[in-house]
Amino acid sequence: MIDVLLTRLRLGRQTIAYPDGPVRLPDRFRGRPALDATRCPASCDTCAGVCPTDAVHPGPGALRIDTGACLFCGACAEACPEGAIRFTRDYRLAMRTRDELVATADVPLLARALDARMRRVFGRSLRLRQVSAGGCNACEAELNAAGNIQFDLGRFGIQFVASPRHADGLVVTGPVSANMRVALEKTWEATPAPRLLIAAGACAISGGPFAGSPVCHGGVDALLHGVPVDLYVPGCPPHPVTVLDGLLRLLGRLEGDRLDVTDTGVLREDWR
Repeated sequence: MIDVLLTRLRLGRQTIAYPDGPVRLPDRFRGRPALDATRCPASCDTCAGVCPTDAVHPGPGALRIDTGACLFCGACAEACPEGAIRFTRDYRLAMRTRDELVATADVPLLARALDARMRRVFGRSLRLRQVSAGGCNACEAELNAAGNIQFDLGRFGIQFVASPRHADGLVVTGPVSANMRVALEKTWEATPAPRLLIAAGACAISGGPFAGSPVCHGGVDALLHGVPVDLYVPGCPPHPVTVLDGLLRLLGRLEGDRLDVTDTGVLREDWR
């Protein structure tokens, strides 16, 4: 027991200081794509050819990447002979609308907050029910990690609950398989209004690598017709800090465009 306590003391504070301090990201992390369309020649479509989800659309002055379909594999950046595509360390990927997920330049966009009425309802405490609609469990694992000691989602008053009847909204992962269609619809119906709908991960947003499959609905938008998604959180899977950033901006509890990233003290950026 003494050894355990001593080890815990040596470890010190493990919870990141976010949003007031730097964020620790793994070396292989790829965030917001930065594009330079002036480097994209008209005759080159190499980057589009290697994309497994058709998320890259090249063209002079029209280069764009759909981060809602992007798997952040980095194949397009490696294949681009002109260096028109690079992936930054910017974890701020969540957006309010599907169109905003399409990156067209080297300018970060930030998720807008809910209107004043909805912020009064959800701004102080948010309970979410997560539905895995045919996912591979990668997004589900990252959402679970958002509540661990390192990220501690609960310190912001945001928690996952077991029943939709106790929830303020749903977080959907996976491409919404045919076998999960009825379950998702019934879970949404059981969630009391007013309620939020959040799509987490490429599969839930666009179908990801399963888009076009006859046994999948291609994400939440394709199934719950007429139900607006309140927040899209891209990634394959999305990093816990991306989830945190999106939720806090949605609730109006995080403003400004500060970006503070450190990997063993090597990289730090501040957009402010």
